Amino acid sequence: MNDDMRRPGAAAPPTIPARDKAVYIRGAWHTGCGDKPLEAVDPSSGKVFADIAPASAKQVSLAGQAAAEAFSEWRSLSGAARAGHLRGFSDGLRARKDELVALQMRNNGKPRSEAMIDVDDAAAAFDYYAALAADLDGRQGGGFMLADPGLADPGLAGRTYFEPLGPAALIVPWNFPLVTTAWKLAPALAAGCTAVLKPSEFTTLAELVYGDLADETGLPAGVLNILPGAGAIGAALVADPGIAKVSFTGSNATGRQVMAGASERTLPLSLELGGKSPIIVLDDADVEKAAEIAAAGIFFNCGQMCSATSRLLVADSIADDVIAVLRAKTRRMVVDSPDNPHAEMGPITTEAQRAKILTYFLKARVDGLKCLEGGVARTEADGFFVEPTLYLDVPFHHPIWREEIFGPVLAIARFSDEAEAVALANDTEFGLAAAIVGGDPDHAQRLARQVVAGHIWINTPQIIFPNTSWGGFKASGIGRELGPHGLAAYSAVKHLTVATRQEAKHA
Repeated sequence: MNDDMRRPGAAAPPTIPARDKAVYIRGAWHTGCGDKPLEAVDPSSGKVFADIAPASAKQVSLAGQAAAEAFSEWRSLSGAARAGHLRGFSDGLRARKDELVALQMRNNGKPRSEAMIDVDDAAAAFDYYAALAADLDGRQGGGFMLADPGLADPGLAGRTYFEPLGPAALIVPWNFPLVTTAWKLAPALAAGCTAVLKPSEFTTLAELVYGDLADETGLPAGVLNILPGAGAIGAALVADPGIAKVSFTGSNATGRQVMAGASERTLPLSLELGGKSPIIVLDDADVEKAAEIAAAGIFFNCGQMCSATSRLLVADSIADDVIAVLRAKTRRMVVDSPDNPHAEMGPITTEAQRAKILTYFLKARVDGLKCLEGGVARTEADGFFVEPTLYLDVPFHHPIWREEIFGPVLAIARFSDEAEAVALANDTEFGLAAAIVGGDPDHAQRLARQVVAGHIWINTPQIIFPNTSWGGFKASGIGRELGPHGLAAYSAVKHLTVATRQEAKHA
């Protein structure tokens, strides 16, 4: 692991401002009334560096009421007026970039470069939806003629309106604080919805900045509310009568519980869940590029991504070369605390997730899998570190191949023809993402049409732009985020059919 590069020029951990009040309701900060404090842990050391008082069930009810009462005023604003607030969020995130990067490094264990990307991505989402909010004004009430050959007098016109669904519950995970919230909060506000945000109990601190920005931008009281807490707070939020829409990102197990709760009132629901995404390397691929994209797809954010391309399918003719380059890249990776400016991969974010990954390592050893690199924890270091790991020729029924590990663990298999590669890629309960690397981009795109996944990268690492689309097929979830699809997720279509003579009278 290139131990001589562990800590040159290591900086002292940043000081994190205290948060005595972390519950944000009706435009004011409150002390959480929940029972058990939440602990902010530095995964590089395993030490608690802050305590957060969580919300109580009563505060969930108060937040739901606040969002419901603020909805009428917020939805009545023009899209252009809402856009002004959204731009305030993006400006505020950029102004606080250094502080937020330091916090992500401390609480998530992200290397500085990854933490910087997160802040930029969150700000970009607010900019994008500010533009869509402003554009929404011109789309309201768009008219068109209706004609039915079976009608004697087909003189009817149609008009279409896009109405906000109402107060939205936004439940976000710990792997991408700020970003996942921006992907939900920005379109919700743009559409005219109010929101109640439930951050992860493991990475609450970064998300609280949204309450600060709401104050700074003059967001009307109650439009945004923030409830730190564990799963019980999320469940109470889904059940709250003031909530009209639920958006959840996280595990499939929790997603099923959220779906069951939302079904009690038949609430509109968006779910972004797990993945076991494939990366297909074709026989005409550039070996270095293939290895680089494969490494980035599994080791970025320690593989703690639902989109991680954790199954590598590589053509027989170049498999040995790709694997050799990939092994060399893996061995050279600098795995360390973000305090090390050379760190390329940090610790696993939570102790529980590290323990889960270690059970897969143990299962692989017991079953005699061929481990090319890694497969162990870093026992010489404090914190929640594991080694970046490669397994070769993993049986297709094995948990390492089939289950979402949510860690830096890549399973590698060879294929002899492309039909076999596509079949293996699609042989999963998930369908969130995929990647294809090949020398002929047109051919790779044609192949991508056969892969069942919501977002596919071709000859590029995983870059996600706010005007694209995010979401998957099968067990990877319901609905789409980002792009115009994200705005539509918080809107309902209202159609008017009007006799043209009456319309002329009131024109």
